[in-house]
Amino acid sequence: MAGTTSRNEEEYFHKLEIELKKKISEQQQREVKAQERKRLKELHNMCCPKCGMGLVTIDYKGVAIDECSDCKGIWLDANELDQIMAMEKGTLNRLLTIFKS
Repeated sequence: MAGTTSRNEEEYFHKLEIELKKKISEQQQREVKAQERKRLKELHNMCCPKCGMGLVTIDYKGVAIDECSDCKGIWLDANELDQIMAMEKGTLNRLLTIFKS
């Protein structure tokens, strides 16, 4: 019976093939998602979320923030609000002491 495969061997190779196809499919899905994220970033990068016009980067006390060139809305990236609040903490504390007395 040389050259014949057992049922167990067939099942084993079938499972390997299924796992390989699953890994390939998952990789393709990751690549499609990455391409979609890139496309959306390029489409929306530096555009105002409110009106869609272009954003201009301005300097506010050393923090680069984005201002809409049309509606003048101000947009902050991650941690920019924390940076501004940390800089303004003294001013806010002085303001609060006025209202406490």
